[in-house]
Amino acid sequence: MPGENASARAPAPSEPEWLALVRTQVQDLRYGVIQLVVHDGRVTQIERTEKVRLGSERPVRSVHPG
Repeated sequence: MPGENASARAPAPSEPEWLALVRTQVQDLRYGVIQLVVHDGRVTQIERTEKVRLGSERPVRSVHPG
């Protein structure tokens, strides 16, 4: 799984494994989306899309004579 953290904490006895994985993915994410894929009432896949935000400054255009 992209972005999977090898040091993900072990789930608490009452916490499902997928929930611990989602927590880790959210903690490491600055901007983006976490999607859960559910099949027959079970989380079967976690997808993570990370956005990279650039500064909002507009580029300075130089004026060329000509």
